[in-house]
Amino acid sequence: MTIDTLHTYYLKCESVCTDTRNINKNCMFFALKGGNFNGNKFAKDAIKQGALFVIIDDPKYKINDQYIIVDDVLIALQQLASFHRKYLNIPIISLTGSNGKTTTKELINAVLSSTYKTIATKGNLNNHIGVPLTLLDMDDTTEIGIVEMGANHKQEIEFLSTIALPDFGLITNFGKAHLEGFGGFEGVIKGKSELYEHLKSRKKTIFINQNDALQLKQVGEYNQVKIFGSKTALLDHQPFIAINYNDQVIKTNLTGSYNYNNVSTAIALGEHFKVSTNAIIKALENYTPNNNRSQIINQKGHKIILDAYNANPSSMIAALSNFKQLHDLNKVAILGDMFELGETAQTEHQHISDYANNLNLQHVIFVGENFYDITSKNEDSSYFKTYDDFKDSFVSYNFNHQSFLIKGSRGMALERVLDLI
Repeated sequence: MTIDTLHTYYLKCESVCTDTRNINKNCMFFALKGGNFNGNKFAKDAIKQGALFVIIDDPKYKINDQYIIVDDVLIALQQLASFHRKYLNIPIISLTGSNGKTTTKELINAVLSSTYKTIATKGNLNNHIGVPLTLLDMDDTTEIGIVEMGANHKQEIEFLSTIALPDFGLITNFGKAHLEGFGGFEGVIKGKSELYEHLKSRKKTIFINQNDALQLKQVGEYNQVKIFGSKTALLDHQPFIAINYNDQVIKTNLTGSYNYNNVSTAIALGEHFKVSTNAIIKALENYTPNNNRSQIINQKGHKIILDAYNANPSSMIAALSNFKQLHDLNKVAILGDMFELGETAQTEHQHISDYANNLNLQHVIFVGENFYDITSKNEDSSYFKTYDDFKDSFVSYNFNHQSFLIKGSRGMALERVLDLI
């Protein structure tokens, strides 16, 4: 079946689904396959639960005309999404980066949705499946699309760009994330910059913060670059950041001075799309982070900065630096392992341990095998090989009116610490 014909079927549906546990009535179900499952086997269930059409790539599961056969379900999903993106022909903003992608995407969406009908990536569905699903969530009422792109190896951003075909793009930063897949920091720069190379090949617009010399170097003499940051200044971060913008103060609900660049990016996109200053300020002041991303939680007399969604060496240093600068007393950092660092894992965990121990916090607690296995430990800090070991010892600390920073990679699930406090 051709993609344009598949698109006519898609237009008859109300949504797209890939999981029979979340079937919507009159959706188009894509029977994706994985290492441990075959979506074709669930096509019949999808129809029973209300799917209008199911896309399969094994003819033996076809029962009637509601079952549409393609050569490869995943490729069909990706091709359909790109076709639909061209069909809508609306402005698409794409962003990637080592840290702050999802927060920046949410801030941009908050600003632009004040004035336009926008569709943005849900959560962090930013991979080879999530990007197509985001595009297929857009319809003829959508005025601007915002697509987050994640990657852990080279050529991934290049591939996602060919699906989304962005008109505008930005990279939040280059940091030490997914070093194993990218082959080191230089590989991170090259891999993330694939977005810029794609935009340059199509003569599209790149947004870059004026303070990011490394990114400015990457774009070279390309003339469709919008430099931003001159209209904003960080005023405070105790604990929430306040920003001067056009001689007005924006009081955000974001902690961490590192979020200043994320807010500046959202302002730049808002200005480009002619969102009023008042609407920009209101949107940024009303935005509240969630999902374990730099949340401030007051619990049983403690102040908790919960930043347990993910971690890498760059974001860990930024979070610790911000934590040190807070005026709070009785500060305790609980830090979990960082993953996907490959051969640099021990070196990077040693560096974070050394950095944290030199901040003169009341106490630092390290959780995970990587931190436990470093060669040089601070005798005044605590190192636990497993979360269960840490959990069993937690009550012995007898913490009272502390300020906590809780940060680690997603696999550590350090939000569980909230149940201990």
